[in-house]
Amino acid sequence: MPSRCSQKQNPQNLDTYSRKRWQYSITASYDSMAFTTLIPATDLFSRLRDPEVRIFDCRFSLAAPDLKMQEYLQAHIPGSLYAHLERDLSGPVIPGKTGRHPLPEMDRLTDFFGKNGIDEGVQVVAYDDTGGAIASARLWWLLRWLGHEAVAVLDGGWQTWLEAGYPVSSGHESSSTSKFIPKPRPELIADAQEVWRISVQPAANLFDARSADRFRGENENIDPVAGHIPGARNVPYHNNLDETGRFRSRDRLRRQYLDLISATGSQQVVFYCGSGVTACHDLLAYYHAGLGEARLYPGSWSEWITSDLRPAAIGEDA
Repeated sequence: MPSRCSQKQNPQNLDTYSRKRWQYSITASYDSMAFTTLIPATDLFSRLRDPEVRIFDCRFSLAAPDLKMQEYLQAHIPGSLYAHLERDLSGPVIPGKTGRHPLPEMDRLTDFFGKNGIDEGVQVVAYDDTGGAIASARLWWLLRWLGHEAVAVLDGGWQTWLEAGYPVSSGHESSSTSKFIPKPRPELIADAQEVWRISVQPAANLFDARSADRFRGENENIDPVAGHIPGARNVPYHNNLDETGRFRSRDRLRRQYLDLISATGSQQVVFYCGSGVTACHDLLAYYHAGLGEARLYPGSWSEWITSDLRPAAIGEDA
């Protein structure tokens, strides 16, 4: 791996003091490199005291919205700030119009990021206890949507941190404020009208990140209508993870998604789920695999079914 401080001199020719400084400069160059998809626990631990790192605890329970915030107060990675899926990372639900977790208004999200010390020079790390599904991948995607690329999800999440025996803290934590300047990327979003247009194409690259039984309409225990968007194919987010709860290798993920992408190419790849949260897990895996930027249908299934005019399908992949 090349270093930004490559040296022409041979370190063996340096005195002890100079050699140590040379070695430190190499290490510092690695530590200062931005993480844009995943970060191992070892790397996060090494940067725990870095003032240019902001850590967000995104643990959340759909069944008990404030449960994980209480768990955060009991124990979290030192320096972590809590990001609540429904209060911080989602906008207000409008019955009959939006999905269950609509995107927050850009001004409010910008304000949240700024109040929590994020600016263009900050490395953001997000973690949860569901392998990135709820809701650290959502925070990862939201920051990328607003043009901040130095954001990564802790691979293996909270469990990996504990298993490694790294320190934890308790209580509420805060951060100095910064000025977050959004650089919106509307090309990362597909709305319902565009999804409908994509879904009727002969070789649609529309993917549903929910579990197979929910996709088939066999076990819908969250939304009032079962099934999936016609033309979609099922790519359950949990297939991105291995048995330890970490993301599979880049090569494995790349093969997994390339096997699904049609011969028309990847320009029209769109992911959705129940409410636009777990689909971000597939988007993260897709990008981590080196396949580029796919798009999110933020409203997802829970928005799709608010209109009787939009069709629903039951059964296996289209």
